Amino acid sequence: MYFEDYENAKSQERSSDDVYSKPVRAGKRTYFFDVKATKGNDYYLTITESKRKIERDGKYVYDKHKIFLYKEDFEKFSEGLQEVIDYIKERCPVTEARPYNDRNNSESDENQGTGKFSDVDFDEL
Repeated sequence: MYFEDYENAKSQERSSDDVYSKPVRAGKRTYFFDVKATKGNDYYLTITESKRKIERDGKYVYDKHKIFLYKEDFEKFSEGLQEVIDYIKERCPVTEARPYNDRNNSESDENQGTGKFSDVDFDEL
């Protein structure tokens, strides 16, 4: 299972600076909100987006992107995030949501102009 595989891989890379972790499953992706501590015991947040991919040899690999967020930036970050979420909700309301556990649809089904979701590959930007 995807989530358990990633949790096992993630637990192997954890170090003593981990304080708290909250995984959030969202479709084909999992987001991890990890509270970590510096050597001086000051906390900061890492946000990791993970997506499981299958290599040509059939092995699973995890494509991960990570953001580090420090306490002094929490307020501005959350204000900016809320502003863009509100903007999107006002201008592009959800008409029909696809269930998060619907993993049987192919990539081409997701991008046939339904206007529901887009799957952006940030490496191509």
